[in-house]
Amino acid sequence: MGKGGGCVPSKRRQPPAAAPSSSSAAAAAPREAPEEDVAAAAVATAAAAAGAGRKVRLYIVFYSMYGHVESLARRAAAGAGAVDGVEVVLRRAPETLPPEVLEKMQAPTKDPAVPVIASAADLQEADGVLFGFPTRYGTMAAQMKAFFDSTGSLWEEQKLAGKPAGFFVSTGTQGGGQETTAWTAITQLVHHGMLFVPIGYTFGAGMFNMDDIRGGSPYGAGVFAGDGSRQPSETELALAEHQGKYMASIVKKLAHHA
Repeated sequence: MGKGGGCVPSKRRQPPAAAPSSSSAAAAAPREAPEEDVAAAAVATAAAAAGAGRKVRLYIVFYSMYGHVESLARRAAAGAGAVDGVEVVLRRAPETLPPEVLEKMQAPTKDPAVPVIASAADLQEADGVLFGFPTRYGTMAAQMKAFFDSTGSLWEEQKLAGKPAGFFVSTGTQGGGQETTAWTAITQLVHHGMLFVPIGYTFGAGMFNMDDIRGGSPYGAGVFAGDGSRQPSETELALAEHQGKYMASIVKKLAHHA
């Protein structure tokens, strides 16, 4: 087409410029930002850096009358503490029996180095929780149930919703509730909207070892206490340590992708 064709716009009549849209105008950054905007951006950057560097917090809350669950709790804490960027908080659930009854039951004195959790509200500070308790007829001991019963205000406002949680247990016999004690406890998590994290078979070959008596299940670590005289075996303690490490890694992953 020749020079006078309509494909070439005339130099005298330029097409009207389109008015900038509000979105493009907002996206255009000024050459010199006001000082208050620069300060706000600096504060936001610092806050983000501080948040990124914060350790995730794993609470391990347990009840132990004769020390079996406490042994698992301590090893779970050791495993979790080995994960970089994870802070472990070890706490006892409150005792509900009077001292004279505990004395008649020949329950040993509890180690004061592990404090009783001050309030159920403390769980709000946790990024994840492991609960440990002995069985009573296939369900958690009354002391731990009483602690869960004290979380009503947290349930009302769903303050624990979305937090990952797991269990480890102690039973007297091989058919005494290694699975059902954890299984029946899941209802507590469901009403809070918490996320149950089982260990599955992540312990590897140790889950299939049939040479020794071993507590624990895909639900979580466990110990067979017998009449109370049997202490956790090294395999049972290793499973608890694995659960602590595994749980810490899950909590860390979820926290950093929140």
